[in-house]
Amino acid sequence: ITKEFIDQMLEWFKSGKTLPKRYVWEIVLGCNAALSKEQSLTDIVLEKGVTCDVIGDTHGQFYDLLHLLSLTGAPSETHCLLFNGDFVDRGSWSVEVVLTLFAYKWLYPRRVGLNRGNHESKDMNKVYGFEGEVRHKHGEQTYKLFADVFTSLPLATMVLPSLSPTSPKPGARRSILSPEGRKRYFVVHGGLFSRDGVTLDEIRKIERFGRQPNEGLMCAELLWTDPREANGRRPSKRGVSIEFGPDVTRAWCELNGVTGVIRSHEVRQGGYAIEHDGLCTTVFSAPNYVDQGQNLGAYVRVQATGDLSYHTFGASPHPPLKPMAYSSMLMA
Repeated sequence: ITKEFIDQMLEWFKSGKTLPKRYVWEIVLGCNAALSKEQSLTDIVLEKGVTCDVIGDTHGQFYDLLHLLSLTGAPSETHCLLFNGDFVDRGSWSVEVVLTLFAYKWLYPRRVGLNRGNHESKDMNKVYGFEGEVRHKHGEQTYKLFADVFTSLPLATMVLPSLSPTSPKPGARRSILSPEGRKRYFVVHGGLFSRDGVTLDEIRKIERFGRQPNEGLMCAELLWTDPREANGRRPSKRGVSIEFGPDVTRAWCELNGVTGVIRSHEVRQGGYAIEHDGLCTTVFSAPNYVDQGQNLGAYVRVQATGDLSYHTFGASPHPPLKPMAYSSMLMA
């Protein structure tokens, strides 16, 4: 695959055309070959001069993804893109979104990260549109291929700046650093855990291939949890998993030498929110979510020193196709 092919593919998608099935399969299998070499907790190292943009839920909003990529720039040897799950469902161009991300991952395996979200699963795809969309555009076998490759997606990523951090401003809280004295960030779709003491090595060793997120650290934890304002833990309002407080976040970051958690999974009206005394950042990248959220989208840029900056953007026009046009709920 080449950058020129991807550019041409994006133009094809913008004009409302679908990709021939053989190209779809090549992209999905090429991406899978890259994903299968990665651990369940993978690493992105930021050498001097390299930046990484962490991007939250994109949810099938292809025309907003195009706008986002015009802001971040395409991946390159000096610029990483880390997509933090929920590429598909709800928006009605999920195929176009996920093929774009998979193609970039195939072309730039070291510079593109793809974390699994709770919507990269069979149960969610059946209800919220992705299964119906793939069947409509490319057939039953293509959906089965996507469903299988989704289980190859890593569950979280460590973003590892390689340079010493800049000096903190006077009066600022001292950052939690790695054992080597560097900043580092744990990027995961949902959040932290229902028990204390979970280590990075434990996450790295999770068996994910071929598995749906129905139990254990993968489901009730990494892909589904949410932060709360009060200390402690409580059952989630979603009916799945838990909510975790700022004391949980601080204890986990101190245990693992992590500077902060960057997660997605929830709309934030301003596109992002810095929570838990600065240790937990939520970033959401689907502006005007399902055409009615009126929220901004955002991404977080990480420098090789570990410094963060926050960037927001509004929604882009799209063709007159409603969200969840292929959902089983709407097509029944």
